[in-house]
Amino acid sequence: MNIRKYLKVLLLFLLMLLSCSMPHGRNTGKIVKTKYGKLNGTINESGTVVSFMGIPYAAPPVGNLRWKEPQPPLPWDGVRDANHFCASCMQNLVHSHLPNGPWTEEFMVQDSISEDCLFLNIWAPLGKAAGKLPVLVYIHGGAFMEGSGSIDVYNGEELAKKGIIAITINYRMGPLGFLAHPELTAESPHHASGNYGILDQIAALKWVKENIADFGGDPSRITVAGQSAGAMSVLALITSPLASGLFQGAITQSGSLFTRRWVSAMPLVEGEKQGMEFAKSKGASSIAELRAMTAKEIITRAPGSPWIGYGCIQDGYLFTKDAMEIYAEGRQLDIPFMTGLNADETNYVGSTGKDFKTLYPSGSKEEESLLIKLAGQEQGRLNSWLWLEYRAKNSKTNSWEYYFDRAIPWPEHPEFGAFHTGEVPYVFNNLKMLRGHKMEKTDTIVAERMSSYWVNFVKNGNPNGPGLPEWAAFDSTRHEVMKIGENAGMIPVSSGEDKLRFLKEQLLENNK
Repeated sequence: MNIRKYLKVLLLFLLMLLSCSMPHGRNTGKIVKTKYGKLNGTINESGTVVSFMGIPYAAPPVGNLRWKEPQPPLPWDGVRDANHFCASCMQNLVHSHLPNGPWTEEFMVQDSISEDCLFLNIWAPLGKAAGKLPVLVYIHGGAFMEGSGSIDVYNGEELAKKGIIAITINYRMGPLGFLAHPELTAESPHHASGNYGILDQIAALKWVKENIADFGGDPSRITVAGQSAGAMSVLALITSPLASGLFQGAITQSGSLFTRRWVSAMPLVEGEKQGMEFAKSKGASSIAELRAMTAKEIITRAPGSPWIGYGCIQDGYLFTKDAMEIYAEGRQLDIPFMTGLNADETNYVGSTGKDFKTLYPSGSKEEESLLIKLAGQEQGRLNSWLWLEYRAKNSKTNSWEYYFDRAIPWPEHPEFGAFHTGEVPYVFNNLKMLRGHKMEKTDTIVAERMSSYWVNFVKNGNPNGPGLPEWAAFDSTRHEVMKIGENAGMIPVSSGEDKLRFLKEQLLENNK
């Protein structure tokens, strides 16, 4: 090995060490050998689950690898202690959005951040299983700007206790994850730029498929799930040819709407224009100058500079067409699909004029406000239902829609209700992570029920199972969804076909 190559490998190794937090917990002697090296995990106190945290699934995307497709991870010698989370991806840390929102620290990144952040975490049941275990790979939300696989509410221990392997991942976000630019397009062998965060997700899925058997998992039974931006990521993966064969089931939480703003990718030319504006705001005239900046300088928004939102780009490589077109042509991954939304995360879209007042008559301003909120909830359920209807035209597999309406007990903030992301602790059966809330028996029931639906779907491609209220698959002749909350069961999308027609008209009119 020449000296330059040796120094490069040494630098990457040091970066890997610096990007990991200090160890905690106890080593167990539970050694797993992966394609890239051996890992030592941590057994939980009850001796039922072993976790492996901070596993590199790709090389550090630093230096010349900034704004490049993820590269394979560097192999290591000896045994790597996987008993602690490693760094989350670069973002502006906000430890709590209170008092302006419901996202307390349990929903936010609390550990270190680094550009070297492409790690995943695994929770697996201990004990000899009857066969290879099904696998859940979960993609965090955060508007493609914040989030991490190490956030408290994503802890996979309780799901692993139910007989699956649970995995969370990090992926590049913001300008480091989604910057498109003409120079980046020109230097790419695929003549594409942007979408590095989604390419990270694909690299993580490839790592899982290659290595999960060593942890007792079945590489042919992988479900990918995500919430908000994670849900949008799942939809993107379903339509990308690069993800074909990497997973066999999909779940989107708060992210499957018929309206195009949720399922469309920005054209590359628009993304490149946005990227040039970004470079200008940084005072950079080239990608080389941007690569010479620190990661902190890249993500820090200068006062007065334009705000830029980040997301998927139709680059001709990862995404060859608009998602709606891909579904219309039947070229999406046809796999079992589950989706839904929360009661208090959507607003009514449309007119509140004469037609609205005829369908939702009120006697006071207060009552009218409540009816507008009700219309927003019904419209939200309809929006997801319409997506499943569109999907069903060229899909043979079943789909299921849920509507979550359980508010985390919070006497000080009843206005938050069943807020965006509020279902995640119930999905992961992680109520213990919610500090400062006095949970009720109902919450325990809801979390047990909801996590069981998710685990059943991962195991069987169907959320139903013993002891659970029956959840009917999507049927285009029935406008129904599954309500999950204090009570569980199928409910109508809206209280009347006339309302459905009106709400649909308002959605489509607003989407023009």
